[in-house]
Amino acid sequence: MSDFSDYIVFADESGDHGMYKIDAQFPVFALVFCVFEKKLYLEEVEPAIRSLKFKYFGHDAIVLHEREIRKETPPFSFLRRDKALREAFHNDLTTLMANVPMLWYASVIHKQRHQDKYRDPWNPYEIAMQFCMEKVWALMMRRGQRDRTLHILFEARGGNEDRDLELEFRRVAANEAHWGWRRVDYAKVPMEPIFVSKNANMAGHQITDLMARPLALKHLRPDQPNRAVDAIWPKMGYYKTFP
Repeated sequence: MSDFSDYIVFADESGDHGMYKIDAQFPVFALVFCVFEKKLYLEEVEPAIRSLKFKYFGHDAIVLHEREIRKETPPFSFLRRDKALREAFHNDLTTLMANVPMLWYASVIHKQRHQDKYRDPWNPYEIAMQFCMEKVWALMMRRGQRDRTLHILFEARGGNEDRDLELEFRRVAANEAHWGWRRVDYAKVPMEPIFVSKNANMAGHQITDLMARPLALKHLRPDQPNRAVDAIWPKMGYYKTFP
């Protein structure tokens, strides 16, 4: 049996996790972990992403980025010029997200409420990451992945941000985090963080990036139509909002 897990996890976030200057228009921080079975990732997920890119761009070097698609900026400026093509693209993208084999876990922290409730609030990233790691740990235990190394891929930001994130991740993985009431023995499922540039053009990171902001908006504006979330909702492992 391989020492590596049969699964791979991609992580991405939406919003700023800082607590000192909270944006009143977007006072939330969301972290998403997308879990893929490696066999299905190779056979279905990557080919689906490449097929979409070939159809609309003629090559697969393009990176699907939620903000650029939403703002219709290059290389997605064609979306604002052709209504029919825009509808076709969004329909195909929604269908892809609905069909892709995955499970996702998300934690959305409403920073203003968090600050109002606690005198010395914990870092939203720490809360969200510990929650997502706990849920993925439980999934791996249920699926017979004990003692097999699970790689969790984060988008590299560079500098101190990556270093601080890795330190916090390893603190949780070493059973040294003490936020919350539940205790998990992470040694049973070794987790290893990997920091990858967005330019690596990985299908898993692009899918996770497309999900993070819509999931944040679901909490912030629950009555607003959200086609992106509707497409992926059946694949939810858990959706945590706090506080």
